[in-house]
Amino acid sequence: MMSQVNSGSGVAAGAASARAPLAYGATRPIVGIALLVLSGWALSTLDAAGKWAMGAGVSLLMLCWVRYVVHMLLVLGLVLPVRGVGVLRSVRPRAQFVRGSVMLLATLSFFTTLHLLPQAEATAINFLAPLIMLSLAPWLLKEPARVSRWVAAGVGFLGVLIIIRPDGGLDTLGTISGLITAFLFAGQFIATRRVAVDDPFTTLIWSGAVGSVCLTVALPFILPAALPFLSELGPWHWIVLISTGFWGAAGHLLQIQAYRNAPASMLAPFIYLQIISAATLGWLVWGQFPDAVTWVGIAIICGSGIVLGAWEWRDRGRALRVSKT
Repeated sequence: MMSQVNSGSGVAAGAASARAPLAYGATRPIVGIALLVLSGWALSTLDAAGKWAMGAGVSLLMLCWVRYVVHMLLVLGLVLPVRGVGVLRSVRPRAQFVRGSVMLLATLSFFTTLHLLPQAEATAINFLAPLIMLSLAPWLLKEPARVSRWVAAGVGFLGVLIIIRPDGGLDTLGTISGLITAFLFAGQFIATRRVAVDDPFTTLIWSGAVGSVCLTVALPFILPAALPFLSELGPWHWIVLISTGFWGAAGHLLQIQAYRNAPASMLAPFIYLQIISAATLGWLVWGQFPDAVTWVGIAIICGSGIVLGAWEWRDRGRALRVSKT
């Protein structure tokens, strides 16, 4: 999941990018880039594991419950001994709950998309989410309106249209689910801006807690239908299912560490390298590889995001130089 992103795309990336560079500084950019690339591979592995588990018959809600609960237990086990219980306290608990709820909906929608579409195409459509968020920022975040953001969003959507073209052979329901997921992730990114006052680890914990609690409350309704199938799962099925929580936690923790070592503007272009891990795993596991026309659409989406990031990085640098004179 993106991520950027995820799933795929990431849970804590927005919080980390909004705050961590200011809080921790940017001292090791190469390390930050390497960690972000590793995060992309971890989150793509999460996506592949979830897609495989659903293909084996695990229900969507049961998959998400395992993914959230295992993720939550791992994060708490790693963060609490270092940060203490104080890391659980949020300055804006209501905003954290809203963000966690939107993230849960995005997770459900994205796993549905992965079940119906090849992994590379599902991941590429998700890359539209940051562009949607930036284009809506003037109204939802009260940020200055910028034509460059609207142009980038329009170009990115053109890339999506190429991917989901009628002769592309993609499932219609999966395509619709992919577009809904992109808008949900955009909402998650916007909500992340509102909780940027919190520690990134606080946001990471709240993200997992909201999904875990909501799905655990629903467990009495989920479990009866799932039990007959779960009782027949072999050891390998259980390993893959439980690994979704491990890969999710690893991906998001790596993202936070990446943004503690390098500024968000420097890391932004490397987020799109996740398409390589998504395409590679899709090919290795299912033999699915995007055709040439689809790669054109993917390149347009990634290019629009990279160019926009470079443009805004240049503008910020220019503004800083002017402010110092």
